[in-house]
Amino acid sequence: MAAKKPLISPSINLETLEEKLDIKPTGAKLHIGIPKETAFQENRVALSPDAVGVLVANGHNVIVETKAGEGSHYTDKEYNEAGAKISYSREDVFKAPILVKSAPVVAEDLTLLQTNQVIISPLHYSALKKEIIEKMMEKKITALSFENLKDDSGSYPIVRSMSEIAGSALMLIAGQYLSSFNKGKGVLLGSISGIPPTKVVIVGAGIVGEVACRNAIALGASVKVFDNNVYRLKQLQNNLGQRVWTSVLEPKILAKQLRSCEVAIGALSNELGRAPVVVTEEMVAAMRPGSIIIDVAIDRGGCFETSELTSHENPTFVKHDVIHYCVPNIPSGFARTASQAISNVLMPLLLDVSDNGGIEEIVWHNVHMREGIYMFRGALTDFYLSQKFDLKFTDLNLLIASRR
Repeated sequence: MAAKKPLISPSINLETLEEKLDIKPTGAKLHIGIPKETAFQENRVALSPDAVGVLVANGHNVIVETKAGEGSHYTDKEYNEAGAKISYSREDVFKAPILVKSAPVVAEDLTLLQTNQVIISPLHYSALKKEIIEKMMEKKITALSFENLKDDSGSYPIVRSMSEIAGSALMLIAGQYLSSFNKGKGVLLGSISGIPPTKVVIVGAGIVGEVACRNAIALGASVKVFDNNVYRLKQLQNNLGQRVWTSVLEPKILAKQLRSCEVAIGALSNELGRAPVVVTEEMVAAMRPGSIIIDVAIDRGGCFETSELTSHENPTFVKHDVIHYCVPNIPSGFARTASQAISNVLMPLLLDVSDNGGIEEIVWHNVHMREGIYMFRGALTDFYLSQKFDLKFTDLNLLIASRR
């Protein structure tokens, strides 16, 4: 039996379907609030008057609490001239849909937070409390930590800026406390003809360690760098463009170098959790009298066993005849420079948020920005925080995909 030929009906039409592209929405007008920080030793402000001026010129509303820029020597008049509204009511500032802070959310802020508010601020893992996170979840807050914010190159711009400020400040601080008038050893941090150079030991080859190393070398000091990450040590030498004495963290070698140095810098830290303690009290006791320890890692507990938290008002203490400088948040001591560095990242970010039609839209279009979001509409999207506080974790990618 012959096979039947297929029947082709002239009524069937085969047409190519149109591809539906994801079109970005039109720009959104932002209402931004900048409160005065009440956190311990926080002098920075998240947006400078110049940055506010750019935002206002682009049609956005900015409300600034009176004296918010005082710690960075920005006046209410400067903010007013930039187009911001100055408010004497903290409650009014917290009513803004977008809140931009230079310090983390603290317990006093919780009653003022609004439902569905967007908060852009730092996130200090070590100081965070469960009740703050729970209250923010309850109010369906979308929160972005700016130290976890990535740029298009995959780096963390605000962390890098703050680390550069801290690294640059270290040699200024060390030079100050080595002088005889500050009960230091009375040596000049540098190299003078015919006199052996000052010895500096840096524990940690990250950005802080790298910048501190560059400045110490520029002054003529003899620098030795320790880190357990060999790749970081190689990267430090490549970035400096010269060979530097480096070593992995071997206790005997570290103890030997500390015994003969004038300056010891602790810049070693974990991404999350407490900094590792790598210098014991016995090592510190063997150091030269009048030498100085600067523990930058004190923000995360410190990497010297003898370190104790100090303040900008009383920055040092002496233990085993060694000066200890253990002030957290060193960039806050150079608040105006730090504020400008934060502004340079946050102002373009806020303009992008507007151009994309709001925070929810930019999270969809900008993959790098997702790194900074730790809470989205009240859902905790940071795995480390969910583990630490035993709270429900929700994947941010699934959340935003479900809203499309």
